[in-house]
Amino acid sequence: MKARLIALAVLAALVAAVVWQWHADEADARAHLLTALDPDTVGHLEVSLKGYSAQRFDRRDGRWVDASGAPTDEGRAAELASLAATPVNDWKAASDFDPAKIGLAPPLAVLVIDGQRIAFGEMTALGKQRYARVGDRIALVPAQALPRAPRLL
Repeated sequence: MKARLIALAVLAALVAAVVWQWHADEADARAHLLTALDPDTVGHLEVSLKGYSAQRFDRRDGRWVDASGAPTDEGRAAELASLAATPVNDWKAASDFDPAKIGLAPPLAVLVIDGQRIAFGEMTALGKQRYARVGDRIALVPAQALPRAPRLL
């Protein structure tokens, strides 16, 4: 009987440890994304790129439309929304950098996703990473994490 109680206690402790680790891993994964936004639920996008007019997109009835309500490039809008979940290699305080030296004064691109502003800067000197500012922090993200230019017709 005593052996069964010990085995049950060990099993309960093991299950608790697994559940705790699962929650910790999930929280850690969220901390290493550019925003906490879910790209599938994003409803509003604004994008500004050097050399291009600013654009706005809204999701209506599951479809992306531009500011005038006209249908738009669904693939581009989905790509812009997906930048919300860009993996972050490292976070640094914005005060650690001179924004002009990392391409954030002015930024190469600014993306506002459901009110969350992301400014994209230059590539880092080493590695294939790019600077991105979110609030008072600078993220080091993959180099390809940059809004693409609109297609010209």
